[in-house]
Amino acid sequence: MFKNRKDAGKKLAVAIKKYKDNNVLVLAIPRGGVEVGYQVAEYLNADFSILISRKLPFPDDPEAGFGAIAEDGSTFIFNDAALWLSGEQVDHIKQEQINEIKRRIAVLRKGEDLPQMAGRTVILVDDGLAMGSTMRAAIMLCRNRNAGKIVVAVPVAGRRVADEMVRMADELVVLETPRNFMAVAQVYEHWYDVSDVEVLDIMQRRKK
Repeated sequence: MFKNRKDAGKKLAVAIKKYKDNNVLVLAIPRGGVEVGYQVAEYLNADFSILISRKLPFPDDPEAGFGAIAEDGSTFIFNDAALWLSGEQVDHIKQEQINEIKRRIAVLRKGEDLPQMAGRTVILVDDGLAMGSTMRAAIMLCRNRNAGKIVVAVPVAGRRVADEMVRMADELVVLETPRNFMAVAQVYEHWYDVSDVEVLDIMQRRKK
């Protein structure tokens, strides 16, 4: 159990301390992963930025998703999504999320490009993995950018998703895999939706 995202980030950082002072790049998936990623990057003395990856939500159930899309267009879609949605619906939902990705790049990253990752160890951080779709799209982006090694580091994940991440990434670090896993929030004492303002505050803190 973690007190909050800051506590989770500090504990996660210790679990991957072998990467400290090793010129790694930590990329957090906003918005929930930014505080966690910040704590990891601070401890590791690593470069830090945010990678935008968005869930593709079902039209009638936005909390559930059928895949995700990353900022370079890398798209992961669960195989059974075609059973529920037409091609036109998928394209429409993707375009909506592309628009939100552009907004987040402009607002949260001030329009800056992602750091160079070719040949580097990249540590992808989020506050947890439920379905894991946004992380899968993020991994695909890093592969496209020729990252040397991709490490997925999260405080919590479901066991099935963790097993799948082992196959997609070069290394997986997860602190908790609860037996009765229902949602990421269940391992946090204090859980809330993170705002753009909080992300900007964290990024500003990093620059000081």
